[in-house]
Amino acid sequence: MIREEVKQMIEDYVRAYNSFDVEGMIKLLHKDILFKNFSNGELNTETRGTEEFRELAEKSSKIFSNRRQTITGYSALGDKVEVQIEYEGRLAVDLPNGLKAGDTLQLKGKSVFELKEGKISLIEDYS
Repeated sequence: MIREEVKQMIEDYVRAYNSFDVEGMIKLLHKDILFKNFSNGELNTETRGTEEFRELAEKSSKIFSNRRQTITGYSALGDKVEVQIEYEGRLAVDLPNGLKAGDTLQLKGKSVFELKEGKISLIEDYS
């Protein structure tokens, strides 16, 4: 069973992410936040602490003209919460992999969250 306040914190984080509200995201994070992004089973990004997270969030917010994570389900994993996500984003810039500004990315994946001292202390994104 996932506590309602945990769901609310995750939903607040996703809402801030969708609206490019970096400060809104940061205020929900533990000072020692560990963020990891996995794509096709490989770790491609990792940050530790709110300052590294802020740098990454500000940099990635410039890549997209709009983006939306939609939560489609929750599951408890011991002391962690796994959230099923559908993602859509429109690029604002050309990327080295050949994608162009205006292209739309659509992904399905999951995010794993862990809380410590009433803040989000771990986010792992998988796509």
